[in-house]
Amino acid sequence: MTKFPTLDPELADSLDAIPALDLANVASAREVNDRMSAPGLERLSYTGVDVFEISATNQGDSFDVPIRLLRPAGVNSALPVLLAIHGGGFSIGRAKQYDYFCLEVVRKLGIAVANVDYRLAPEVPFPGPLNDCYAALVHLHANSAELQIDRARIAIGGTSAGGCLAAGTALKARDEGSVPIAFQYLVSPGVDDRLDTPSMAQFVDTPVLNSRTVSLANQLYLGKDYTGPSDPNVSNYAMPARATDLAGLPPAYIVAMELDPLRDGNIEYALRLLHAGVSVELHSHPGTFHGSSELAPSAKSSIRIQRGIIEALGRGLNIEAPTR
Repeated sequence: MTKFPTLDPELADSLDAIPALDLANVASAREVNDRMSAPGLERLSYTGVDVFEISATNQGDSFDVPIRLLRPAGVNSALPVLLAIHGGGFSIGRAKQYDYFCLEVVRKLGIAVANVDYRLAPEVPFPGPLNDCYAALVHLHANSAELQIDRARIAIGGTSAGGCLAAGTALKARDEGSVPIAFQYLVSPGVDDRLDTPSMAQFVDTPVLNSRTVSLANQLYLGKDYTGPSDPNVSNYAMPARATDLAGLPPAYIVAMELDPLRDGNIEYALRLLHAGVSVELHSHPGTFHGSSELAPSAKSSIRIQRGIIEALGRGLNIEAPTR
């Protein structure tokens, strides 16, 4: 692997412990991911947090979408809610593996988090995963009284592929006029399949994610009929950067990593939102790589990134006094 002079030394020390995930073999990548995440899942504590297993019906194909609804224990009032969407190249990962972040949000902000377990590609390509996330959003809004949710304060967010799904769901909600989303956070979102940025050309050997991996993930997600970056038939909901009109979307907090092929696409999407009149806070974190805040959570840069997301979420949902 190429050495990157600007790589945070603290993150560089973690690279040997990070196994390679090759999306050319999805089954193997899933096994590696599950093995890598198992120790962290065993250490998770749910003390002070109630977890409810609920589901939403995806009207497109009558699939019941599993949702892990986390709430502060014993709170019997309507709370703001975050619809959280995990990453994994559209093809690996499970909702429970995102609980580490969801638990932190519940504890620090005192809100509910709906962690959606959307279906994965290639078994279920677009629009299946996007429709699952949208169905979860609609379910939260439609059943707000029963679920004790403040329907005026619904946020959406995700990491990597989850960030793309969050952005696509926000677009669909805007177009359908269904759910007023108060805020969105997008961490290293893969929102553009056209692969034409300088960072995509430059980072062919970066840790965790490189331009080849991005191309493989997009092909898995967009399905067998996808012909590549020049394909004119890619839906805006699948790749939100293809949308020509971004006006009317919720305020956004966008995180880009310096050594990430997706970096420039993240920055361009933030600029286009701003040009469309959407309020945006953008952070490009030096010395980081794709997924570094999840894979090296104790690093100072990771702590700074996670704190920034949660504080922005608190501001976006008008939480008066988030805890530290």
